[in-house]
Amino acid sequence: MDIFEKCSSYTTAREVMESGLYPYFIALTENEGTEAVFQGHRLIMCGSNNYLGLTTHPRVRQAALDAIQRYGTSCTGSRFLNGTIELHEQLEHELAEWVGKESALAFSTGMQTNLGVISALVGREDVVLLDKLDHASIVDGAKLGWGKTLRFRHNDMADLERVLKQVPDKSGRLVVVDGLYSMEGDIAPLPEITRLCRKYGARLMVDDAHAMGILGGGRGTAAHFGLSGEVDLIMSTFSKSFASLGGFIAGDEDVIHYIKHHARSLIFSASIPPSNAAAALAALHVMQEEPERVQRVNDIGENMRLRYRALGFDIGSSVTPIIPILIGDDIRTLWVWKALFDAGVFVNAIISPAVPEGRQLLRTSYMATHTDEQLNQVMDIFESIGREVGLIS
Repeated sequence: MDIFEKCSSYTTAREVMESGLYPYFIALTENEGTEAVFQGHRLIMCGSNNYLGLTTHPRVRQAALDAIQRYGTSCTGSRFLNGTIELHEQLEHELAEWVGKESALAFSTGMQTNLGVISALVGREDVVLLDKLDHASIVDGAKLGWGKTLRFRHNDMADLERVLKQVPDKSGRLVVVDGLYSMEGDIAPLPEITRLCRKYGARLMVDDAHAMGILGGGRGTAAHFGLSGEVDLIMSTFSKSFASLGGFIAGDEDVIHYIKHHARSLIFSASIPPSNAAAALAALHVMQEEPERVQRVNDIGENMRLRYRALGFDIGSSVTPIIPILIGDDIRTLWVWKALFDAGVFVNAIISPAVPEGRQLLRTSYMATHTDEQLNQVMDIFESIGREVGLIS
C-alpha cells in the first residue's frame, strides 16, 4: 500500500472549501490588533490570543527591532551549544520572579515546552494524569514520555481522585492541567487539585498559556488562587499575552536544571530568536507597569458575558475573556461563522473532533485594546445574526 494513499483520499477539507464555508488558514492582509483586513474586507478581531493588545505596543515593537540590530535575526543553534545569549537568561530570571519560582527555562515554542518538559519528567515507572480537555501539546508530551497516561473528566475532582487511587505506590505521579481552558473559558479548580496532589503524593504542572496576562494580576492561575507555592511547575507561552513566540517552564531550580539537560525539544531545537526574546521581555515589563491592561481585559470579559447571556446565547461555563458561543453542530457552526465573517466579525469556528460532538462552538476572545464602540458593534452583529439563524429568539 502506498503510504500517500490516505492523502489523496482525504477530501473533507476540500469539500468545505468548495462550499465557501472553510474557516481556516485565512491569509490576512493586515492584522493590527483589534482589527484585521482580508482582501479589502475589514473585520473586528474577536478570535485572537493577543489578550493585552501588546503586539502593536511601541515598546514591544522597538525591543524586537533593537534586538535584531544587536544580535541579528537568529542564534542559529541550540541552547546547549551556541544558541544561548544573555537576553535569554535575563528573560528567564525575570519570568521566574514574576510567577514566584526559583528558576525558569525558555523554549522556542509553547508546544515544544510541553513536549520537552513532560517527556523529560515522566519515566517508565511514572504516571501522568491529564484533564480530558488538556491542550494537545500536553497530550502529545505525555505520549512521548515512557510512562503511563491516565485521563480524568474535565474539572471533575471526584474523578481525579478515582484516577489517583489507581496509581501504584511505586510510581511517580504528575498531574497536568490547563489553568484557563482555551475553548470553554473556564478555570481549573486549583485549590481542590492541590489538595488531592498533596493527599496522593503527586506533583502538579499548570499550563498557563491562556491564563498568563489575564488571571492573578497577570501572573496566572496559581497567583489567582494564592497557590503559587503549591503548584510545582508553571508553564506558559509567549504567543499570547507576551506578544511573541516561544514558551517557558518555571519551578524549583533543581527541577529546571534537570529539564534543561533532558528535554529533547530544547536540546535539539534552535533557541528562541533574539527579537522574540526581547519582545517577550518588553511585554512582561509593560504587563508589570500597566496593570490597567489586565483589569481592562477582565472588565471586557465580564461585560461581554453578561451581554451574551442577556441575549440568550449559550456561553457555557466561561468566567474569563474567552467566551464560547455553543452551537452543537458542525455545519451550523460553519454557517454562523461565515455570516459573522461577512458582517465584519472575525471569530474561530471550532468543530469536531477538536471539541466533543454536540459541543461545536464559535470561540470568541477579547483584548484590553478593544474599544467600547467595537464591542457594541460586535454585539449588534451577533444579535442580528443570532436571531436570523435561530440561535436566540
